[in-house]
Amino acid sequence: MGIFDWKHWIVILVVVVLVFGTKKLKNLGTDVGESIKGFRKAMNDEEKPAEPVATPVPPAQPVHPQATQPITERRTFDVQAEKVEEPTRKDS
Repeated sequence: MGIFDWKHWIVILVVVVLVFGTKKLKNLGTDVGESIKGFRKAMNDEEKPAEPVATPVPPAQPVHPQATQPITERRTFDVQAEKVEEPTRKDS
């Protein structure tokens, strides 16, 4: 006699079925099975080599609307930055 006696396991099984019910035990078994399948699939996916990544195509050079040649030089605007005052709130 001991914890591994088959009579003890039958009593434990009956108590578990009475407490949880057969529907919850069935759902629990289904959830455990699906999680094991998902784990196995994830482990098998890691072993497969990754698919080769296609190299991106460089963007076409911009064309000025009035020119027929692409713009080759970069142009900047020469401006002076000015501080903008914060508006005052009327409700405070």
